[in-house]
Amino acid sequence: MNASLRRNGFAWLLLLPSLLFLLLFTFYPIALTLRLSLFQADLSTPEPVFTGLANYRTMFQDEVFRKVMTNNVLFALGTVPLGIALALLMAVFANKALRGRGFMRSAFFYPTLIPMIAVANIWLFIYTPEYGFMSRLSSWFGVNDINWLGTPGLVMWAMILMIIWKEAGFFMIFYLAGLQNISKELYEAAHVDGVGRFTVFRKITFPLLMPTTLFVSIVALTNAYKLVDHLMIMTRGGPNNSSNLLLYYIYETAFSYWDQGMASALTAVMIAVLLLIAAVQFFGLDRRIHYN
Repeated sequence: MNASLRRNGFAWLLLLPSLLFLLLFTFYPIALTLRLSLFQADLSTPEPVFTGLANYRTMFQDEVFRKVMTNNVLFALGTVPLGIALALLMAVFANKALRGRGFMRSAFFYPTLIPMIAVANIWLFIYTPEYGFMSRLSSWFGVNDINWLGTPGLVMWAMILMIIWKEAGFFMIFYLAGLQNISKELYEAAHVDGVGRFTVFRKITFPLLMPTTLFVSIVALTNAYKLVDHLMIMTRGGPNNSSNLLLYYIYETAFSYWDQGMASALTAVMIAVLLLIAAVQFFGLDRRIHYN
C-alpha cells in the first residue's frame, strides 16, 4: 500500500507543473469569462454591473449573431469533410509513391508551414478581380470577372477553399502515420485472395484509420471555430457579415465595440459548442471505432 501511494504520489508530482499551467492559463480564464458574461461591461459602464442572463438574451435575439453561427456551421461543413477527404487521398498517394516520395510529402505539407497571415495575403491576390489568378482562370472559360471576396454568395466558399488548401497537408501527416502502422500482412493476404483495391481500402485501410479520423476530425472542427487571422486581412467579416465567423465576431465585440460582457457571453457560447462537439465525437463515434 505504501509503495502504491509513493508511486501515485510521484506521478502526481510529475504532473503538477502541467496541472498548474492548465489551471492558471485555461480554467481560471474560463471562470473569469463566465463570470464577466453575467455583467454589463461596456463603454457606458465604468464599473461592471451585474445583469444576470441579459447578455445571453440579447445575443440570441441578435440577427448578426444568428448569421455568424450559420456562417460557422457552413464553414465547418465545408472545410472538415473535404479537408479530411483530401488529406486521406494525399496520404494514400504519398505513401505508395515509388519515386519522389519525399518531394511529394514536402509539397503536400508545405502550405501548413506558411503563416496564416501570409496565406491570407497570397489568396487575397489570387481572388483579386481583373488580374488575380481566379479571374484569369474564369476568363479562359468565357466567364465574366467574378469578385470572389465581394459577393455575399461566394465569399464563404472562397474562404473554405483557402482553408482546405492550408490544412489538408497538416492532416495528411497523421494519416501517413496511421497508414504506416497498418500491418503489410493484411494487404498481402488480400492480394493473394484477389481482392480489388477499392474493397481493400473500404474493408481494411479506412476502418483501421478510424482512430486517426476521429482525432483529425476533432482538430479540424476545433480549427473551424477558432480561425480569425484570414478574416482580418481579407474581408473583416464582410460583405454584410457574409464571411463573419464566431471568433472574429468576439474580437470585434471585445476590441472594436469594447463590450466586454457581451464578448464574454459569446466566448462562453463558443466554449459550449466546442465541448459539445468533442463530447459527441468522443462518446458517440469512439464506441464504433476498433483500436486493435
